Amino acid sequence: MGRKRFDEMSCAIAQTLNQVGDWWTLLIVRDAMKGARRFSDFHESTGIAKNILTDRLNKLVENGIMVREEVGVRGQRQEYVLTERGEALFPILMAMQQWGDKWVYGEKEVPLEVYDVRTGEQLAPMAVANQSGEQVSHRDIAGRDPNGRAIREAG
Repeated sequence: MGRKRFDEMSCAIAQTLNQVGDWWTLLIVRDAMKGARRFSDFHESTGIAKNILTDRLNKLVENGIMVREEVGVRGQRQEYVLTERGEALFPILMAMQQWGDKWVYGEKEVPLEVYDVRTGEQLAPMAVANQSGEQVSHRDIAGRDPNGRAIREAG
């Protein structure tokens, strides 16, 4: 039985899940952000079955999140590189990591401290802000359809 798809749902969150909402997919993107490029790198770091890894890498390429680059003799070795679209997933991964640090591990048991290599400083907690920089919660937002009509459920 396959995972449900959201092709017909007019919602940015649902459409994003169609492209990256698989358990393994974001772990592959995470590892690419850490420098993994080869099939063997992803296989070693995740432990994912080779057939599933092949499928996920193909989907990431199809969705424009990664590109395949030929290295060495044509057709014998490929590397996978994040595109700008793939790099734009960074805030999502950091938000997930910070959520897990707080709500899964508890701040005292965090398995990995993430910091800015330029300054040595820890990352600030992720927050959503309006254009003025004021923090907002889900209670503070609404949406507009393409015709400008207000819709309470944003997404």
